[in-house]
Amino acid sequence: MSKVNNWVYKSKPITVARGIGFGLTDLMGGGWNNIVSGVIFAFVLSQGISPAFAGAITGIGRIIDAIFSLFFGAITDGFYRTKLGQRFGRRHFFILLGGILFAIVFPLFWVKSDDWRYYLIIYVAIELVIAMILIPWETLPTEMTEDYTLRTVLSSSRMFISATGTALVFIVLAVLQHMKNPNAYIITGVIWTVIFVVAIFVSYRTTWEKPLTPEFIQELNAQPRLSIGEFVSKTIKDYFSTFKNKAFRKHLAVYILSFTGKDFYSTLLPTFIICCIYGVKADFPWTLQALSIVGILVTLIAAKLMITHGPKFLFSLSYITIIITMIGYFVTWALHIQNPIWILITISVFYQAGRAILEFTPWNVFPFIPDVDRIMTRESRAGIYASVMTFFRKSTGALASWIAGILLASIGFNSKAMTNVTNTPHSVQTGIALIFFVGPVVLIALALFFSWSFKLNKHTHTLLKKELDRLEDGGSKTEVKEETQKVVEELTGHPYNTLWPNNQGASEN
Repeated sequence: MSKVNNWVYKSKPITVARGIGFGLTDLMGGGWNNIVSGVIFAFVLSQGISPAFAGAITGIGRIIDAIFSLFFGAITDGFYRTKLGQRFGRRHFFILLGGILFAIVFPLFWVKSDDWRYYLIIYVAIELVIAMILIPWETLPTEMTEDYTLRTVLSSSRMFISATGTALVFIVLAVLQHMKNPNAYIITGVIWTVIFVVAIFVSYRTTWEKPLTPEFIQELNAQPRLSIGEFVSKTIKDYFSTFKNKAFRKHLAVYILSFTGKDFYSTLLPTFIICCIYGVKADFPWTLQALSIVGILVTLIAAKLMITHGPKFLFSLSYITIIITMIGYFVTWALHIQNPIWILITISVFYQAGRAILEFTPWNVFPFIPDVDRIMTRESRAGIYASVMTFFRKSTGALASWIAGILLASIGFNSKAMTNVTNTPHSVQTGIALIFFVGPVVLIALALFFSWSFKLNKHTHTLLKKELDRLEDGGSKTEVKEETQKVVEELTGHPYNTLWPNNQGASEN
């Protein structure tokens, strides 16, 4: 089959149905991130493993995975040169391979063991496989269309599915825990595997990559072939170069601070509820997490607000809501309210609404970041930006769970002896409550501060894209409009005359 006629390179009209097809992979992506932050720590503790080692599993595992992810985006960017990349697509080959491997390794994590090293090995394998899927998949909105609204359709569909995946993860687990099933975790793991693998393969078959026009093939082939040493050196240099992009620096700061704050919440919620709140059952944390189902509706509303109000409004709405709900959790504990089930449910509904917007907004902004880079470099580097995002997300997420485990161990928490509030000394309760409250609030407040100066939105991206199109058509840099120049300089952080450099022998205008 000719590469040009291969389905993976044929663009199609982007509809809501195709947006859902693209977004289905985030059943696994969103579901897995919440499994990591909200389930794994509690599951490993339930096997009698100490909190320090429980935190170390995701901590060490995600640092290893983060290093792998740092280079993997660049590998997919250049994979077109191989026969496999030409046949299956430089992004789609890895999505297909990763889906097969995921079906094999994911169920193994939920086998009972008292050896934390077993969970570490399987966890690392799962993270590497998921990175193999998500990094190329995250570049697809940039590959599939250049239109702001259509990219928003794709990203909004993705986050709608992600919200569904988050709800699905906790609903399935909550039902089995409520039934007191002794094999709740392994059964849940198998159910998750089936759902996630089906979603990955549907997404694989309903998406495409940038069409192989002669110009694009020439651009790809013009890139030099490098040795392994040269590749590593260039990749590291390229990653550092992303920080020259002002819009990306602010976006990354908001992203990692907010998501790490969310990780602290999810990691510590089960411990906080079981060990600090009187009058609730041991399965109640999963019920609270299952309220993430409200995120499905909230994501639909956020998609509309993304277009009408822009990301800055959504950032503020999300972070202020979360800070208020964290105060609510802390006050509920501090007042020693007995059996505060409905109070906690109400607080959690609002928290989950804020969390859904928190997860929705950065990945709806991300597809437009490579356009800012393009006017700076004249290159297509979506894979590099996806890798840097993933590297920092996984690194900080690793630290969140690891630090949480270390802090719990330092205050005397014992996973084998303390299984409910009556067994937990007041001093340990106080420590748990403070860790649970302070970590998320500080991180979310910092994210809120950085979001106030974020300038990339529909209006500024439209001006940027028009300027890119004008320059690519041979327009002169001296003819730039004043408003456009100001916007482009604000987004990039560089004087206009340094942008759109004379690459690949092009003549400077």
